[in-house]
Amino acid sequence: MNSDQRRCPRTPLKCRIKITHVSIGEIEVNTRNISDGGVFIVTGDIEMPPVGTVVVGQVQGMPEPAPLLDMEIVRVEPEGVGLRFL
Repeated sequence: MNSDQRRCPRTPLKCRIKITHVSIGEIEVNTRNISDGGVFIVTGDIEMPPVGTVVVGQVQGMPEPAPLLDMEIVRVEPEGVGLRFL
């Protein structure tokens, strides 16, 4: 998806997020940006599930546990993946 197709503007944001899926277990990664529609996570060398896979995400480092969010992998790039909030 190129920038012309994006429905929501991106805001640079770096925070830790835990991603959970049966194929990868639990991983903690950093976000690169966020929008009303989703978030981009920096995965580096971590092998992620394919586009269309639903994972569970939870922001880390909050005073109280953050909610668990279902997110769909919608884009894969060399440095990470784009996730859409469901």
